[in-house]
Amino acid sequence: MMSNLLLGAAVVVVAPIVVPAVLAGVRPVAKIVIKGGVYVYDTARAMVAEAGEQLGDLVAEAHSELTTSTTAPQTSAGQA
Repeated sequence: MMSNLLLGAAVVVVAPIVVPAVLAGVRPVAKIVIKGGVYVYDTARAMVAEAGEQLGDLVAEAHSELTTSTTAPQTSAGQA
């Protein structure tokens, strides 16, 4: 019983000193992790936007070719 009381008192005395020191050490690590996450997000977003643009270009090109091939006059191979 007495040892638990002493342990509790020690925690109350030491906590205001230790907790801010620990938090000060964790903050830079947390910032680095957050920066990494933001970088990955921005890079992935740019890659998805580029892929979407390329896909849109392909669809437009295919649509154009399809429209051109259906509206062009058909000629037979034997006629000159």
